Amino acid sequence: MMDKSHRVLFEPMKIGSLMLKNRYSMAPMGTLGCVDNDGAYNQRGIEYYIARAKGGVGLIITGVQMVENELEQFPMPSLPCPSYQPTAYIRSAKEMTERVHAYGTKIFAQLTAGWGRSCIPGFSPEDKSIAPSEAPNRFNPEQIHRELTTEEVQYFIGKFIESAVIAQKSGYDGVEIHAVHEGYLLDQFTMSFFNKRTDQYGGSFENRYRFAVEIVEGIKAICGKDFPVSLRYSVKGNMKGFGQGILPGEQAQEVGRDMEEGLKAAKYLQEAGYDALNVDAGTYDAWYWNHPPNYFKPGMYQPYCKAVSEVVDIPVLMAGRMEDPELASHAINEGIADGISMGRPLLADPDVVNKIRRGRFNEVRPCLSCHLGCLGRMAEVGNLSCAVNPSCGREEEYKLTAAYQKKKIVVIGGGVAGMEAARIASDRGHDVVLFEKSSVLGGNVIPGSQPPFKHDDRLLIDWFSGEMARKHVDVRLNTVATKITIEDEQPDSVIFATGSRPAQPSWLTGFNKPHVMMAETMLMNPEFITGGHIAVIGAGLVGAEAALWMAQRGKQVTLIEASDDIIGGPHSTCFANYQMLKELLIAEKVDIKTSTYLKAITDNGITVRPASEPEANIKLKCDHVIVAMGYKAEDSLFSQLANELDVDEIYNIGDSQAARTIMTAIWDGYEVGRSI
Repeated sequence: MMDKSHRVLFEPMKIGSLMLKNRYSMAPMGTLGCVDNDGAYNQRGIEYYIARAKGGVGLIITGVQMVENELEQFPMPSLPCPSYQPTAYIRSAKEMTERVHAYGTKIFAQLTAGWGRSCIPGFSPEDKSIAPSEAPNRFNPEQIHRELTTEEVQYFIGKFIESAVIAQKSGYDGVEIHAVHEGYLLDQFTMSFFNKRTDQYGGSFENRYRFAVEIVEGIKAICGKDFPVSLRYSVKGNMKGFGQGILPGEQAQEVGRDMEEGLKAAKYLQEAGYDALNVDAGTYDAWYWNHPPNYFKPGMYQPYCKAVSEVVDIPVLMAGRMEDPELASHAINEGIADGISMGRPLLADPDVVNKIRRGRFNEVRPCLSCHLGCLGRMAEVGNLSCAVNPSCGREEEYKLTAAYQKKKIVVIGGGVAGMEAARIASDRGHDVVLFEKSSVLGGNVIPGSQPPFKHDDRLLIDWFSGEMARKHVDVRLNTVATKITIEDEQPDSVIFATGSRPAQPSWLTGFNKPHVMMAETMLMNPEFITGGHIAVIGAGLVGAEAALWMAQRGKQVTLIEASDDIIGGPHSTCFANYQMLKELLIAEKVDIKTSTYLKAITDNGITVRPASEPEANIKLKCDHVIVAMGYKAEDSLFSQLANELDVDEIYNIGDSQAARTIMTAIWDGYEVGRSI
């Protein structure tokens, strides 16, 4: 049953005259892969939102929908666009809104002016690069965005009104304007750092916010005063310069929107006619604020939302890793916000709200704030999904069906790949046994989850362990798999998920020296680090996060990396995570030496060679050497037994196939588990 302290989350609330059944909303997130060539939602997109309505949220706010596709052009299919092919759009959206309403959920269409100088290069043609004033691109300063004319700004306003009318005809209960938020085009108009215009849309406070004001005034004039219009709103920029964010707790001069102007603007925008403010903080220059990585503590927007709530009378919606109902109910009871908005948690588990209502929060599959399956995947022009929920964005195609024939399945390895395969196969009706040679489940995620900022990874291990019991998987810990023990089970299928192990390059000696340890050993035993100066070898994710944790514990850390950037650079992972990790390492005074090769491990440190000095041998003294030089597949058991077992089906999944990411491990497990 529902915890009494959480009942406040299930009280009805109003946005304008619209009544919502509870205080939960689905935060807007982009929906690449969910749109057809007409700029309308395809069946994937419809099923994606239906799953979240069925999961219990009171309001769905869709991901961005373009109001036009001429000035800042995106190739179709990309994002929804009501004005692109209105008849096709209405036909699709009407089916979606009707089905959403069947679950008692309301739905807003989020309408955007687009990206401006924040557009990721390649998403839109360079000759379609626009901005309030001439400006370099956020990600590629060599790409210059031209200034919009006054007539083009007014064209945008007309397209917002037109798109809102189309949304209303499609059955949406309201619209959200995107965005005086995150440094998108509309937000760039509001900030003097970006807006150098001399017409009525630049200069004074009123002129800079005129674009946003004329949008809501125009929509209300045509759609009616009772048609709700919400605003996605970043109350503070947390930006100290081009491409530079202000970290949590850091004291720095704000060059974007400061709190004084942010609160003034909140009141001004309420007076203009907005019915709700969907509040966060940040800009594309401080991108991690709008897309919080795991390095943030949950609820990071609370001070911002509290300040806004104190100056406006309209509802304030708050996201920011708010899935914990204790945190959410506290925010409502303390007047910090009126509604709780969840984005990525609803990708990880569409049933979060229903599980909280039933007092089963422990069964919620946790979001890792990793961005691997959502933001990072979309930046690579991949379809929206989720690292821990492979069916996200393809709910109908990937839904589980009961097994036609019950089989006996042996899974070897209790990491996330093996546990995902086991739970899915068991859920479908198979008889599943899982062998794990150690005394605990979790595999390589266990050491990786030890730093405090990896708390969500620990939650994932706990969730998977719970799933093994809930799905009736026969888990056998401290059990070594052999040909005999496997065949004794008389399995129809065997799934090898034996993971990976830390790499030790054959050319490098010194691993046995007393001051040298693998990163996994240090992560599990931080008390072993008694000295003050540490060298971490390898700035992949494990090495970089190990360096950060040790620096946060007061150690002097040198981070050595052969390539020219940490964690593969800004394009190998989500940029928000990359930017925040890099800025945190700098703030913690980690000495990052990229393009630097490890030559030798000595008795009192290491010898390195910078790429720029081929003949150099630089000796660095340190108390401890932490080795984080990647992983290699632990596939020896598969190689040994694959052709020896008398079994119909044999699979090798996750890191046992190739050392990759937590997402590929889970996705492999789901794919094989659902297909047997």
